[in-house]
Amino acid sequence: MQHQRFWAEAVLKLWMLRAFWQRLEADMSGYIEGAERSQTTLFPNRLEDWIDEDKLVRVIDLFVDEIDLEEIGFLRTGRPGYHPSVLLKLFIYGYLNRVPSSRALERKVCRNVEVMWLTERLAPDHKTIADFRRDKRLVGMAILDQCLSELSGQRALHNRQRTADLPVGT
Repeated sequence: MQHQRFWAEAVLKLWMLRAFWQRLEADMSGYIEGAERSQTTLFPNRLEDWIDEDKLVRVIDLFVDEIDLEEIGFLRTGRPGYHPSVLLKLFIYGYLNRVPSSRALERKVCRNVEVMWLTERLAPDHKTIADFRRDKRLVGMAILDQCLSELSGQRALHNRQRTADLPVGT
């Protein structure tokens, strides 16, 4: 009798464990998630408050979020890793800010508030950054060229608007 009770409890526990894992799998997106940018923390209070509206990292963030990454070759394979958009944002940031090495980018991720904001406080290590640069170099450079052309177009538009606001004869 006690033997049957043991097995009944074991089956019940396994059933509950199975239900738990099914709920957990349904909640997983397949990538390491970053922190919510508006989440209140000890330092800084909100990363959102530390990044001015006119900062380059905001442009990089908007630009990469508009790209269909699966269409250009970023497929989900293997262990859940960093979302390609996070690494692409870091790649573009490093190029535009002349950060030459993966180790330097790794340090910036932990020390620079703008980069913390850009990566949603995710901190990929230098090997992950280097592997991304190596494996996706052609795609990254094509996207970077597109980003630079859009940035130069925005800069030209801003300069035209500023020139139009000047008084005549200056």
